[in-house]
Amino acid sequence: MLNELKEEAIVEKVGGRFKLSTLIQKRMVALNAGARPLVQLDTKDQMAIVIQEILQDKIFLDTEMNVQVAAGAEEGGPPELDFRTL
Repeated sequence: MLNELKEEAIVEKVGGRFKLSTLIQKRMVALNAGARPLVQLDTKDQMAIVIQEILQDKIFLDTEMNVQVAAGAEEGGPPELDFRTL
């Protein structure tokens, strides 16, 4: 398990463990479907990529539990793979 997940800061940032789990799962589905990462990392570990996207405030869950890209962050893939609809 990644050390970042052991810290309460990431849980509090997202709003709880359930929301964190939901955000991670939905974003990993988008990455698996071809969405581009919003952070530059020298790894293919998608979990590490998603964790960094969260920590850098690139993605978040809206009130309807949909993944949203933060203002100023690049979109994560072509329109047909728009992960905001997951």
